[in-house]
Amino acid sequence: MEQRTMNVLEYNKIKEMLSAQAVCSDTRDMCASLSPTDDIYEAKSRLSLSDEAVSLLFKKGAPPISPVKNVMGAAKRADAGGALSMGELLAIAHTLRMARGLKSYFDEDGFDEKFPSLSNLFGALSDNKKLENTIFSAIVSDEEMADDASPTLLAIRRKMRTLHSKIRDVLNNMVHSSTYASYLQEPIVSMRGDRYVIPVKSEHKGSVPGVVHDSSASGATLFIEPMAAVEINNSLRALSGDEKDEIEKILIELSGRVAEFSSEITENYKTIIEIDFCFAKGKLAQKMDATKPSLNTDGIINIKKGRHPLIDAKTVVPTDIYLGDEFDTLVITGPNTGGKTVSLKTLGLFTLMAQSGLLIPASAGSNIAVFENVFADIGDEQSIEQSLSTFSAHMTNIIKILENANYNSLILFDELCSGTDPTEGAALAVSILERAKELGAKVAATTHYSEIKLFALSTERVCNAACEFDVASLRPTYRLLIGVPGKSNAFAISKRLGLGEDIIDRAKELVSGESTRFEDVITSLEEHRAKAQEELDKATEAAALSMAQKEESEKERARIRAQREKMLSDARRDAKKIYEQAKREADEIVKKMQKLFEESASSNRAEIEEGRRNLKRALDKAEDKLSEDVFKNRSKKKLDPSKITLGMEVEVTTMNSVGNVLTLPDKKGDLTVQVGILKIKTNVSALAPAEVQKKKKAAQSYIVGGGHAPRDVKMELDLRGETVDDALLLVDKYLDDASLSHLESVTIIHGKGTGALRSAISDMLRHHPHAKSFRPGKYGEGEAGVTVVEIK
Repeated sequence: MEQRTMNVLEYNKIKEMLSAQAVCSDTRDMCASLSPTDDIYEAKSRLSLSDEAVSLLFKKGAPPISPVKNVMGAAKRADAGGALSMGELLAIAHTLRMARGLKSYFDEDGFDEKFPSLSNLFGALSDNKKLENTIFSAIVSDEEMADDASPTLLAIRRKMRTLHSKIRDVLNNMVHSSTYASYLQEPIVSMRGDRYVIPVKSEHKGSVPGVVHDSSASGATLFIEPMAAVEINNSLRALSGDEKDEIEKILIELSGRVAEFSSEITENYKTIIEIDFCFAKGKLAQKMDATKPSLNTDGIINIKKGRHPLIDAKTVVPTDIYLGDEFDTLVITGPNTGGKTVSLKTLGLFTLMAQSGLLIPASAGSNIAVFENVFADIGDEQSIEQSLSTFSAHMTNIIKILENANYNSLILFDELCSGTDPTEGAALAVSILERAKELGAKVAATTHYSEIKLFALSTERVCNAACEFDVASLRPTYRLLIGVPGKSNAFAISKRLGLGEDIIDRAKELVSGESTRFEDVITSLEEHRAKAQEELDKATEAAALSMAQKEESEKERARIRAQREKMLSDARRDAKKIYEQAKREADEIVKKMQKLFEESASSNRAEIEEGRRNLKRALDKAEDKLSEDVFKNRSKKKLDPSKITLGMEVEVTTMNSVGNVLTLPDKKGDLTVQVGILKIKTNVSALAPAEVQKKKKAAQSYIVGGGHAPRDVKMELDLRGETVDDALLLVDKYLDDASLSHLESVTIIHGKGTGALRSAISDMLRHHPHAKSFRPGKYGEGEAGVTVVEIK
């Protein structure tokens, strides 16, 4: 990719923004060296890492990365047998601790599947807590070794502390002694080098035997190490040497431990920098509210609501830019400062960012093509040193672009062939666009020339676009309108600013008739486009509202279904209680009857018969109660649609709730009922009068035994003509009866029809406690019109 192109598109500023998000210095260097790739697989891999980093940032926040020194050189030197400094060893320990923290950060169930690209990266980390703890326990800082780094070092330092205390005591006694009081400048003990000394007046040098180590600037004071302290100081010096030797020995030992794991340490550091780089891209994407674009090698670009990342997010106007599908060359016209160049730079910069693995500040669903090269001729190219005018400098650059471009190139021309005679400049511009088109390159160019607009209108796969301008406010809207040629607003702007009507009219006379007609066509196109856009916006808003209402309706239907299921579940539970109570009563009666039979004489026959009648009455009562409670909503009398009136009170049987009619039934019998605060769309088949009527016979056909096993259950159930809700209730009861009758399999006849009833029954059977398995009917069984169920 040309460096000049990256400069004019301000790609380096994006890299500076990226560097600001990095934590480690080597990561910032990595950001600075970032460049686009023309390998689509590499670009996709980079984008996946960035996208997963954004998702993980939202889920867990930033990973535990802190600034860390580059330890690769130290690890290499340790591997070669060299001794590392305390600072280098601490940096290695910090690297190991960070690697362990990052592994813990990513160690959650499901992360490997949710973040496959990052999983490979985090998986490359290895922890070595033993070496990490060994270094941290031995080294306090870059310049200090811990006392307990080794037993020998601890013993040496204890001796040194003892001697330091002893020598201070000797010298303190001297400076506070009346014998030496007159010889000293002041009663203090100080250090010169690594030796303890006292300040002695120069005239009393002979009165204090010892070694002179220093003198004051005036020479009035001599710093003397008394002979009583010399021997102790010498012992301290010897111990200090021993201390250094022991520290060096410890460092060599620790360096040897590092050498054993040098490759893992190096890999950890590289991985930490790579992770920091990925999350820098993720944090930049969060800051720009960026999304992951799709990539292709077909030259197709479709940027949805793109926002130039270098313009203040509060003022930037999102714009749609597309190229490469229906047309290969885009000609953009419009007023100065209207956003033409911004649109051009957005197109080029987004391409460079996507090929670098950076998410783009655009809406989801954007598409970016991967190009071998991006060429740009943008900005003032005047060169005083080379004695080139602006036009000459631009033309020199354009020549280089045409020499190097091919079918896999994106070319951006800003104000193509401006700065020269308009007639010749327009002709050159058209010729250059034709050549770029012949090369197969994708081209976007800005211009003021009307001739180029005509070229775009008359040439295949070349499209006009305009930057919208509001004449009323004399301000550009910065919206790019693709498919509409830009209109000159010079007359309108001049009139708005107060230029005389006569001057403007004379100017219009001087413009050729053909140009006037062309501008009128553009004006008409723009008016129709604005009207069409307004209608489209209204339609989009209506569609969004309709979708929201549909989603709300689906939620309400789901709530009603859940309520109905709960009601049925409660009813079944109550029925079971009724059945169990009846069974207990029946068992008691049977026991009494059995006892009577054993003791019976002919005189007791009447009493036995009475017991039997009591048993039958108890079971009938249980059956009636079960039928009433479980299938209450099946026993409602259906309403005559012709007798339904507005405001009429009805019962919605599927909800077991009473409401009022809001709309009359349509041809299909659908209507709206107000139930409490809810407006329910239902069918007259699901309604009954508010008062309880006689039970429906069809519902009774399978309510045959209450809680006890039915006496006669058929091998098939015919549901043809039933509604889905009614059919499901019948199937549920039928399977209960079949299970109680110990049937092995049954056949449910639902017909073929639209398949809605068959589908609803299949969904029910998948979760029904009595259904072991089910299948469609075979040839001779009814095929798709029946479902065969194997009973558990």
